[in-house]
Amino acid sequence: MKITFLLTWGDEMGGTEMAAYTQAIHLSARHDVEVLSVFKTRREPFFAAAQQIKRRYLVDRTGGYGRPVRQSALDEKACRTLESLPSELIKPVWENTFDQLSDVEMAAALPALDCDVLVTTTPALMAAAAELAPARVVTVHEEHRASQLRGVSGEPLLVYGPRIDALVSLTERTNDWFADSLGDAAPELVTIPNAVSDGYRPRSDLQNKVIVLAARMTPEKQLDHAIQAFQRIAGDFPDWKLRIFGDGPQEVRLRQLVEGFGLHMRVELVGRSQQMEEEWAKAGLCLLPSRNEAFPLVLLEMFAAGVPVVAYDIVTGPAEIIRHDVDGLLVPPGDVELLAAAMARLIGDEETRHAFGKAAREGVYERFNGEQITARWEELFTRLVAGRDDPKRLGGRADRTALRVAAGGTRNFTVAAPVSPLANSADEQKAREVMIQAQDRTLVRSAGRLAEVRDDINGPQMLATNLEISAKVLEDAGIPYILLRAEGAQHRIAVAVEDRTRVLDAMATALHGKPVYAELITPRGAAPGAVLAERLRDVGEVAGLRMFKPVTTGSRTLRYGPAYGCSVEFWAVDEEDGWRSTPRAATLLGRRLPSLAPTAKLRVGNRDYPTLAHFTKQLMWDVDYPIDVVYTWVDGDDRAWQERRNAVRRERGMAVAENTDADNGDVRFRNRDELRYSLRSLEMYAPWVRNVYLVTDDQVPAWLDTACPDVKVVSHREIFADPDSLPTFNSHAIESQVHRIEGLSEHFLYLNDDFFIGRPLSPELFFLSNGIAKFFRSPVAVPPTPPSDDDEGYFAAAKNNRKLLEDTFGRTATQSFLHAPHPLRRSVLSEIAEKFPDEVSRTAANPFRGNTDLSITSSLHHHYGYLTGRSVPGTISCSYVNAGDYDHHSVLGRLLASRNYDVFCIGESPDAEVPAEEQARVMHAFLNAYYPVKSRFERD
Repeated sequence: MKITFLLTWGDEMGGTEMAAYTQAIHLSARHDVEVLSVFKTRREPFFAAAQQIKRRYLVDRTGGYGRPVRQSALDEKACRTLESLPSELIKPVWENTFDQLSDVEMAAALPALDCDVLVTTTPALMAAAAELAPARVVTVHEEHRASQLRGVSGEPLLVYGPRIDALVSLTERTNDWFADSLGDAAPELVTIPNAVSDGYRPRSDLQNKVIVLAARMTPEKQLDHAIQAFQRIAGDFPDWKLRIFGDGPQEVRLRQLVEGFGLHMRVELVGRSQQMEEEWAKAGLCLLPSRNEAFPLVLLEMFAAGVPVVAYDIVTGPAEIIRHDVDGLLVPPGDVELLAAAMARLIGDEETRHAFGKAAREGVYERFNGEQITARWEELFTRLVAGRDDPKRLGGRADRTALRVAAGGTRNFTVAAPVSPLANSADEQKAREVMIQAQDRTLVRSAGRLAEVRDDINGPQMLATNLEISAKVLEDAGIPYILLRAEGAQHRIAVAVEDRTRVLDAMATALHGKPVYAELITPRGAAPGAVLAERLRDVGEVAGLRMFKPVTTGSRTLRYGPAYGCSVEFWAVDEEDGWRSTPRAATLLGRRLPSLAPTAKLRVGNRDYPTLAHFTKQLMWDVDYPIDVVYTWVDGDDRAWQERRNAVRRERGMAVAENTDADNGDVRFRNRDELRYSLRSLEMYAPWVRNVYLVTDDQVPAWLDTACPDVKVVSHREIFADPDSLPTFNSHAIESQVHRIEGLSEHFLYLNDDFFIGRPLSPELFFLSNGIAKFFRSPVAVPPTPPSDDDEGYFAAAKNNRKLLEDTFGRTATQSFLHAPHPLRRSVLSEIAEKFPDEVSRTAANPFRGNTDLSITSSLHHHYGYLTGRSVPGTISCSYVNAGDYDHHSVLGRLLASRNYDVFCIGESPDAEVPAEEQARVMHAFLNAYYPVKSRFERD
């Protein structure tokens, strides 16, 4: 076979380049192999291995400007012009090294490829190959990173994945994520790890007292953790040094850290080396403290030199290579203290260190030798090439692409599965999971764990379920415990440390054969990560357990894992005073408690749990008063409503045809069922809300269960002080009257239906316990100019607010506020209406937005409340997505995968480039994926 590897820059130092050359060398023994690099960046490639493979380049960047490697009539001016223009083939946000010169060269070279198999090595190159490679060339993408953690650079994998023949991951964990994300639109998914290079490699005798690591000096490599951990043990091992190879943007910071610790004679930052094989052979111990890795070749190199490794047990990578307590040690991600302890253990125990080193060298050649890994690649390539002329091949690509689009995908958006923070199960546990799954065929594998499929359980219910599972085991075993109160939604249980062995035994016995897991908290005798509860007898000393039953929705877009688990913590006793101390974060009563003997009950869900009486009291910072939610909603597709609006427009001499006016155009009233999903977000992530008031122009969503006692539909007629102001189509007018809702609580949140809560939130994010409301300032400034007819309604109202505040308080407002839920006080709104009756009445009387309006709920309330001591600035993480902008659609995929914002808003600009029908399809796909569980507000 003729095989082409496509690299971005084949001359540079990087794991992707090294892996590609290693793989190419292994295959070249029996196949015609070449490397095609888009850019030539050095006179000679960094890796000596590159010299063994035939190489071609498209753009030469070794001179003062880029120029085609082929014979070309392009002069310097043309080349420089093309270089200055951003790529149209590969989006700059995916990879910004490409330009229109590289576009031209790839467009010329890729369609002319004469090979059987094209292997792409980055998502951006995969996108180019999907667009340009000849139909008869088999396209295979080899993913060299943890795709689920890539962010924006990984978007082409989900957009273009259906259009290639196979997608190869280095780990099963990444492979599982592709299966969950792409579903039926996935090409063939295969897991093939990297191989260790063939040939002689020097072996360390482990006599040198040097800790070695090599990495680019970037934040994700966390080299500062290595320095901090070494500083903790440096005094105990004065003969040892830390040697770091690499360079990068954090070099100055790392040198300052070394100097600050006074370790300049003990920590060496020595830059890059092209002889790392020799450097590994000089090491006595190696480290890998990265935040993210895929399948790090550097670990294979360390092991090939016979050096044991201490590494963080991150989502993918180390756990697939390191066998904990056999050839290295895994420690919980980001735990510098345990990283230092693991280093000290191997430095101080020479016998164990040598045993680990021997096991590392022998194991790496057994598990990752070139012959074995190459055979797996050959089997894949041979099978794909044999079927490349089958009509079903191209038909399958078309079907997969269609399925992705039908599921809501566009050129910029596709549904992505959420990221789980835990590494996969080890081989022994996998074998047991297979047996459990065989006994219960309803279980599926999701995020590397057995999971129950449920589309009817929300976040608070999942939290309560895991608490009940944990508490029942303890109660049945007669083990005393108390339920704690602490920050966050997760439940925590305290048990005396003397009962740890009993707890582990009880959990293992009661949960045998069940798909319940325990994430180990600060383990000292086992690898970090999660184990089946039935295996807990063997984990040794741990500070606690996070018990969780994995649950996933049928869409695989919502997972409940350890973040919804119940923590069972082992509290130690202080011999001096008998108090108990937490092994982790503080409770609401502090880090120490006088006793773990229960003195009261605390209710969660439908069950009471033993606790301390102090935990049942209203504590100083508790928000204990009712909080309601108010929505204003309109269905712009309702014919009767349209007729009412058009009648008023005609009365006022306004056009009634479809219009795109920013303030009063159709886009402001478009209904895409956002309210349904906003309510789901409330139930999922803000269960403390009391009542929901839906303010409408006598409209009721067809799906809304009006019999639900927690939701009340309020007509404009019920709240407007002057009925002659109706009907109204002005949100400013409606907002000026919401404080008149009968039964509304003093404290409430005002939401538009395009606001969504993105993760579990507490009421303290919005209000202080003394009743003061918070507000969230935006960096957007209100223009320092007088109101004019050219102002959009938003800015006109902000300027009117500013004038009112200047006249009343002598202070000038400069900023607007975020598109986020607005924490409001009913009394403040009432006072504004009483203090400024003319201005408020004028706003209420405007049937359409006008430049005399006030924006009361979204702006004036916050300023007025602040100046009268009833509102204060707060912070919230907020994202805004414009559904009418294609570039914003990729943000939706990232929101799904990370779920890392408190709130987000999905709006639309009047001049949208995305057709309304496509916007609706994308928004429905996204919202149904983010919030797949129905709320109590919906009809059955």
